[in-house]
Amino acid sequence: MVVYCTVLLDYWDRISSSIYLNFIKDDRWKYLFTGLGITLQIAFFAVLLGIVIGIVVASVRSTYDLNDKRGPLLRFFNSICKTYLTVIRGTPVLLQLLIIYFVIFASVRIDKVLTASIAFGINSGAYVAEIFRSGILSVDRGQFEAGRSLGFNYVQTMWYFILPQAFKNILPALGNEFIVLIKETSIAGYIGMHDLTKGADIIRSQTYDPFPPLLAAGLMYLILVVGLTAAFNHLERRLRSNDR
Repeated sequence: MVVYCTVLLDYWDRISSSIYLNFIKDDRWKYLFTGLGITLQIAFFAVLLGIVIGIVVASVRSTYDLNDKRGPLLRFFNSICKTYLTVIRGTPVLLQLLIIYFVIFASVRIDKVLTASIAFGINSGAYVAEIFRSGILSVDRGQFEAGRSLGFNYVQTMWYFILPQAFKNILPALGNEFIVLIKETSIAGYIGMHDLTKGADIIRSQTYDPFPPLLAAGLMYLILVVGLTAAFNHLERRLRSNDR
C-alpha cells in the first residue's frame, strides 16, 4: 500500500511539474489562447467569404444547368466558375495559402490574418459552391415556376423560394465544411501566423516537452468542433420542427 501511494505521489508530481512548466511558468498558457483567438478570427472571416463565393458560384452553375436558353454571357461565367472549382479543388489548400501569401501579396503589406482568411475563404468557397448547387438542384423545379407565376423575377425566386429550401437540405454538409475549415486553419503557421497549433509548437520549442501543449491544443480544437456540431444539430432540429 505504501509503495502504491508512493508511485501515485511520484506520478502526480510529474504531472503537476509538467503543467507548471508548460502552462503556468512565464504565462505560457497565453500562447494557446492568443492562438485560439487568431484561429477563430481566420475561421470567421473565411466562412463569410466562403459563403459569399459559394452562393455566387452555385447560382451561376445552377442557372446554367436549369436554363434551356444558355446565352454566350452565361456560358462565359459558367466556364469561369468551372475553372475556379477545378483549380481550387484540385490543388492542396497549403499550396494555395503559400501562393497567395508569397506570390500574390508578396509586394503588398497586408495583415496576415486577412491573407489567411482570403486563402481559406477562396478554398472553402469552392466546396460551399458545390454544396449549395446540389441543394438548389434538389429543390423541385416546380418551385421556380411557382415563383415566376407569382410575378417574381429569377433572382427574387432564387432568393425567396429556392435558397431557403436548399439551405435546409444542405445544412449537415455545410456544417461539416465549416468544421473542416476550422481544422484546416492549423496550417496557417506556415506563413508565420500565431494560430492555435503554432502556439502549442512555441511552448514545445521552449520546454522540449511536446505532449502537454499539443494535447491542450487538440482538446481546444475538439471543444470547438463539438460545440459547432451541437449548434448545427440544434439548428437542424429547429428547421425540421418549423416544417411540421
